[in-house]
Amino acid sequence: MADPFEVRMRFTSQLQHLNASVTSAQKAAQYALKYKDMDEDLHSCIVEQLERGNNMNTRANIMYFIEHFLEMAQKDNHVDYVRMMQRDIIRIVDAVAPDDGSGAANVKVVLQGLQQKQFLQAQTVTEIEEVLKERETSARDAGLSSPVNGDVDMGDAPPSHAIPTNGRAPRLEKRQIEQRIEEDRERHKRLRESIWAIPSHDNAETDKIWEETSDMGDDDHILGQEEFTEWRQSMEHQCAPRPPAGPASTRITNGNKKY
Repeated sequence: MADPFEVRMRFTSQLQHLNASVTSAQKAAQYALKYKDMDEDLHSCIVEQLERGNNMNTRANIMYFIEHFLEMAQKDNHVDYVRMMQRDIIRIVDAVAPDDGSGAANVKVVLQGLQQKQFLQAQTVTEIEEVLKERETSARDAGLSSPVNGDVDMGDAPPSHAIPTNGRAPRLEKRQIEQRIEEDRERHKRLRESIWAIPSHDNAETDKIWEETSDMGDDDHILGQEEFTEWRQSMEHQCAPRPPAGPASTRITNGNKKY
């Protein structure tokens, strides 16, 4: 039996080194499924890494990893991971998208994916998105407002707890920004590729067309009636009766009529 402490440490390391590639997400997910008898401990590793205050890129990568992870866990018939993630989704969102409004865009994308794959209910996603919208608005308003007396006195608070005077989150380093841009580009590339992907089950293409087709309205009925009228007129023209032939007793032989 594997050492639980060693399993936690290795899984934590994989979470910290996640990137935008599918390979890194699949590797971490497969590791968690391999040791699914420790599912509660490994799930707590995910939450701890999000709440530990890692940089925004790491939190965003873990958030995107969750979507891949739950999909693989469902295919592996280990729904306990799905259940625990549903239980702690509010806690996870608070860690990735805090009150300063950062990370909200990544959370919204993942929430939509979890809803489409039926890991989260539509009502739950709607309620969370409303909270995120309020946080973004509050953070924007705080950023526009200026302090009355200049810098805020933090007393004996350590430098790591200093709050920016403009109310905004600390700026990312140039390296982190470049990494974020590259990872977002990779995710958007995969998203465009998945748009054309059709599942392999029966009638998948028909189901996809049916879902993308809008509901029928009055205009559709009128257009259908017009097309039917044109088709009927065309058929009547093609099937018009021919003129009657001459008397059956009339024959032409060598250019002369004989009766």
